[in-house]
Amino acid sequence: MKNALEIANRFRETILNGTWIANTNYKDQLQNLDWKIAVTPVQSLNTIALLAQHIHYYIDGINNVFKGGTLDIKDKFSFDFPPISSQEDWEMFLTRFWTASEEFISFVEQMSDEKLNDFFVDEKYGSYQRNIDAMIEHSYYHLGQIVLIKKMLNN
Repeated sequence: MKNALEIANRFRETILNGTWIANTNYKDQLQNLDWKIAVTPVQSLNTIALLAQHIHYYIDGINNVFKGGTLDIKDKFSFDFPPISSQEDWEMFLTRFWTASEEFISFVEQMSDEKLNDFFVDEKYGSYQRNIDAMIEHSYYHLGQIVLIKKMLNN
């Protein structure tokens, strides 16, 4: 479980409270952000809101597997979300995002080394650890985009 705790902490740092890798995290970037900024397009880039929803989509999908469900997420649907049209919508989304992230962390913290090495759903997807590591890397990738888009919008 030592490995699981380390991996869970890496994910926690990415989404909720870390500064070690990127000097920021999703919660730091999003929690006090006005919804109008979150949905403002910059050229042909995805909006901040879409990028955050995209990451939440994958966290939710993996959580479903952790709960014993099926892997239902599909890349082709990973940017299809109802529009955010108010501060209330934005804050409700963020609450779901933080809650799903905490749930993800809790599942990972409880995993044995054997579980981390088991196949995730199907052999073709690799191990649980590979998929959790990919979720962390994917999250950092889009966090960098969010930071850059915020800078572009503030200039």
